[in-house]
Amino acid sequence: MATYIHELDGWPRLTWEAARLQGQLAAVRLRQGKLLGRMEALGFQRRAEAVLEMLTEDVLKSSEIEGEILNKALVRSSIARRLGMEIGALAPADRNVEGVVEMMLDATQRFQLPLTQDRLFAWHAALFPTGRSGMSRIIVGGWRNADSRSMQVVSGPIGREHVHFEAPSSDRLDSEMQAFLDWFDSDALIDPLLKAALAHLCS
Repeated sequence: MATYIHELDGWPRLTWEAARLQGQLAAVRLRQGKLLGRMEALGFQRRAEAVLEMLTEDVLKSSEIEGEILNKALVRSSIARRLGMEIGALAPADRNVEGVVEMMLDATQRFQLPLTQDRLFAWHAALFPTGRSGMSRIIVGGWRNADSRSMQVVSGPIGREHVHFEAPSSDRLDSEMQAFLDWFDSDALIDPLLKAALAHLCS
């Protein structure tokens, strides 16, 4: 019996019941429309401030998921500097913050560009400029290889860890990632929200 999603029969060809999602997608679209309408009603300065606040929260919340608590003032300052915004005295740069902000801005402000292996590797290099994750040396800007430890999502104290997920083995990564990138950049007619959900589920 399959334990993880990448062990399911038919992987990675997923199916879903579109009819059951239509109502939820319609509700999200309605809320998006209302939000965009409010944004359009704001003046240029207020709109820029709203974008700055939204991007700052995106960076902070995304980092929190990975257990990284970033300084909000440093994140806000880094984003403002990269967007050419004047927000008064800018906080000093921080290497960890700069890498996360650089990656997030590339993903959100240049979303129309193809998602490629090189682009993913550049994001990875921005996030780990020292080649280390904490005290551990890691492969930066490349897939895990046969010498790498298995990639697991683990919780619990040492000696009593609970493995929530284990990624595919390193020998599968080239073909798995190429299939994902081909699907992501394809012109398949699929709601962008649903595509984002599937990408999150499969990555």
